[in-house]
Amino acid sequence: MTPMTPQDYVARVPAPVEQVLFEVRRLIVGQDLLLERLLVALLAGGHVLLEGVPGLAKTATVRALAQAVGGKFGRIQFTPDLVPADLIGTRVYNPRTAEFSIELGPVFCNLLLADEINRAPAKVQSALLEVMQEHQVTIGKESFRVEEPFLVLATQNPIEADGTYPLPEAQIDRFMLKVLVGYPSFPEEVVVVDRIVGPEIEVQPVMGVDQLLDLQRRARATYVDPAVINYAATLVTATRSPATAGLPEFAAAIAYGASPRASIHLVQAARSLAFIRGRDHVLAHDVYDVAPEVLRHRLVLSYEGIADGVSPEAVVSTLLQRYPPPRLDLGDRHVS
Repeated sequence: MTPMTPQDYVARVPAPVEQVLFEVRRLIVGQDLLLERLLVALLAGGHVLLEGVPGLAKTATVRALAQAVGGKFGRIQFTPDLVPADLIGTRVYNPRTAEFSIELGPVFCNLLLADEINRAPAKVQSALLEVMQEHQVTIGKESFRVEEPFLVLATQNPIEADGTYPLPEAQIDRFMLKVLVGYPSFPEEVVVVDRIVGPEIEVQPVMGVDQLLDLQRRARATYVDPAVINYAATLVTATRSPATAGLPEFAAAIAYGASPRASIHLVQAARSLAFIRGRDHVLAHDVYDVAPEVLRHRLVLSYEGIADGVSPEAVVSTLLQRYPPPRLDLGDRHVS
């Protein structure tokens, strides 16, 4: 086999991905990490939890992405008075025919924005569990499948405690990524204000649902070396036994480590990230890059850890320092 030349290493970002990013960035300023992670989830078919203070364009970004992709967009504003039927639908009695009919809820879309998801009680939040995992809802004795692709993009406000309900651990674990949305820089904020007070910007669809499904299939075909899978599993299992896995300072602070679903999501997210970056193979560094978003919401701290001020961010940061991405040798391709 002919050795690869330096030109062969040049990443070729898929044209549809570039088009979507270009269209969304006409409206959204900065937030490059957020946009990249949303695309990762979109191609991997995973759900995303966005956390940030109000006014950081979380909702606007999700809406713009849905408009650019061209899928069916749904939004639910979570409030304490919601009931599960407000999400998934319910049976409606028709007195004229003396029969029940099914009224499907707003979850029947491609991209579902669950705005301020932590403002609804656990009974409502858990109504999303089946549709997030099985892509179907059960009403009475019937099950109804949602359209593909289907993603839940949820937002929550971290600075308010009154009138909020922590998400159940079972539901948190079903989010592939948790992305922390930060403030823009000064130059970015100037551009934000200029765009908002200027002429209205309409995001145009540049992709169809069928094209998105094709991109998902292509992303799933990205090669994942066993060494990459081993690295992902190493990171996850280290959170379960910190005392013997090089994290002794967090042994008393971590009550429960990440589940095997975290290893699966690490590899799936890294595979989509490699595809977005224009490669046909996954590097261990792709796993390293998405690890904070995949792991931060899956670490359950003990009361002792919380009292000592330990944060999931500190645990993940130390974990990645102790376990840097290994160098892989993929046949004739020598990549770092």
